[in-house]
Amino acid sequence: MLADTAVAPAPGANHAGTDTRKPVRNDWTREEIAALFDLPFTELVFRAAEVHRAHHRAGEVQLCTLLSIKTGGCPEDCGYCSQSVKADSGVEATKLMDVQAVLQAAAQARDSGSKRFCMGAAWRNPKERDMPAIVAMVKGVREMGMETCMTLGMLNDAQASQLADAGLDYYNHNIDTSPERYGEVITTRSFEDRIDTLDRVRAAGINVCSGGIVGMGETRADRVGFVHALATMDHHPESVPVNALVPVKGTVLGDMLADTPLAKIDDIEFVRTVAVARITMPMSMVRLSAGRESMSEATQALCFLAGANSIFTGDKLLTAANAGDDADSAMFARLGLKPMEGEEPLRAQKAGGCGGACG
Repeated sequence: MLADTAVAPAPGANHAGTDTRKPVRNDWTREEIAALFDLPFTELVFRAAEVHRAHHRAGEVQLCTLLSIKTGGCPEDCGYCSQSVKADSGVEATKLMDVQAVLQAAAQARDSGSKRFCMGAAWRNPKERDMPAIVAMVKGVREMGMETCMTLGMLNDAQASQLADAGLDYYNHNIDTSPERYGEVITTRSFEDRIDTLDRVRAAGINVCSGGIVGMGETRADRVGFVHALATMDHHPESVPVNALVPVKGTVLGDMLADTPLAKIDDIEFVRTVAVARITMPMSMVRLSAGRESMSEATQALCFLAGANSIFTGDKLLTAANAGDDADSAMFARLGLKPMEGEEPLRAQKAGGCGGACG
């Protein structure tokens, strides 16, 4: 379990005690977002750090665990995914895990310090026969006192309502990339399909978790479009995971980018993306997600400075390798970081309190 260390001043005040919070905007233009990306790196990170400290406790990072509850055999053709039936990645399809096995994994994650447990299934959409088990998983994890998140593919209204009634805290459905580039990465569903599911999740009263993947051979203009699509939603996603592509042999993108300079996104450009996400979506949780295993501690430290305040810990993210608990514990100690306690800002605001995160 990660040890507690000292933390920086409470949100809403800078070191001079001045309130630095500004109204949350949903009217960002692409030109404004592009201008943020173009700032000198140190200026961009400084601005992002100021915004972060205005809304979050600096030095606190939420620990999350992600479990694949149903692996492989997905009919979608996402070019980045080793679980697609179109990929020759060696990932074998499995059945949905037993509820008790999932709850046992959640208990282990809780005992290792995770406050949030995410469950992912490689489906285009859940089948009705699977919903009772899914509901039982949500209820069981919540009874452990953990925050819950699920990613199951596209949902209909009834399924979204079932998950809401079960008490699901978050539903993850990433937009993946910019609207313009989306069709180059995935052809079996549209960008609008993603937005439709997010609208159903929001209407059901579940918090939205939506981000994407960078390092898929996209341009900076695509990264601008990706952030713009999220930052101009009527309500910002409460959770924004930023993933760096993990190129897997046998996937479309893994094979296409192999042995090219595009096989790994430039570290500085990745930090820029985190910083711009923080500035444009100041109250959201910005989650440093897949790809962290290949990042140096220095790069991760810059991400935390620029506003990332959540990581996925453990040895695996779905089918990809991840930094383990021991490595994260050592990094937290070196950087003086503390595992986040209490509610996240937007969730606490909805509940009418501060969850220990207010100044």
